[in-house]
Amino acid sequence: MPIPDFQTIMRPLLALHSDGEPKTQQALRESLAIEFALSPEELEEMLPSGTARTFVNRVAWASTHMKEAGLLAKPTRGVSQITPRGLDALSTNPGRVDMSILQEFSEYLEFRSRSSGKKARPKADEAAATDSGTPQEILETAYSEIREAVVDDLLSRLLDRDDRFFEHVVLDVLVALGYGGSRQDAAERVGRTGDGGIDGVIREDALGLEAIYVQAKKWATERTIGPREIREFIGALQDVEAVKGVFITTSAFSKEARELARRRRIVLLDGRELAGLMVDSGVGVTAVRRYEVRRIDEDYFVDVE
Repeated sequence: MPIPDFQTIMRPLLALHSDGEPKTQQALRESLAIEFALSPEELEEMLPSGTARTFVNRVAWASTHMKEAGLLAKPTRGVSQITPRGLDALSTNPGRVDMSILQEFSEYLEFRSRSSGKKARPKADEAAATDSGTPQEILETAYSEIREAVVDDLLSRLLDRDDRFFEHVVLDVLVALGYGGSRQDAAERVGRTGDGGIDGVIREDALGLEAIYVQAKKWATERTIGPREIREFIGALQDVEAVKGVFITTSAFSKEARELARRRRIVLLDGRELAGLMVDSGVGVTAVRRYEVRRIDEDYFVDVE
């Protein structure tokens, strides 16, 4: 049979988790290949870009969408486990689980909103939205969804690594953004490890005319940095007579913390913002395919008098 689309894969994939035990992606793909009776040739079929196998890609996207809806959790990289919400979705949707079901959950609507850059449509409009979108809209939405999935994966991997690795990531991102001159210059100015992160000074420009004080905390995503941590950072800035600071974390900042930082010329980067900068600046990611969208050059067809 043809390789099923990723929405058709969702419920069978979810059902394989019904015993509650963690499952590896490899084991899940093997079971799904048997369930869908896929031939060896179909399993080897590649995407048009040639960057990944079609079946592997669709299983991964089915898993990602259900994770964003809270039906699956990923306790470790390459492993997934069903949640109570996922078990409930299995029992209440015996025929099919697809995007129309996932859109019942606010977390999934938020994911789609982040991907599309606008408010997600209700579930009944999902098919119509897909059909009515222009090719450019579909392409841009697909790109945004891929970007959001990579951001999620990057943040998860940052949390899996130690503080020293996080220090290197922060350095690489700052250098990629144009701070610190070279990687070696930046490393000479940032590197005093402490309290679960790094603290130090990095040059604002290649000439070193101004310095920026940097603090980074690798905290769990459920934790929130509040005004107390920002005040401590302000005190550290005053100790070195610095006027500019960047506070980077893998977690999040409270509204009060952001307001305090705004008044004191401190830039805050939470986990998703940091991961987004990694994607945009090419840190920890690699390009697998580039597409150019072309339009008619009207000047080429203008008659020359």
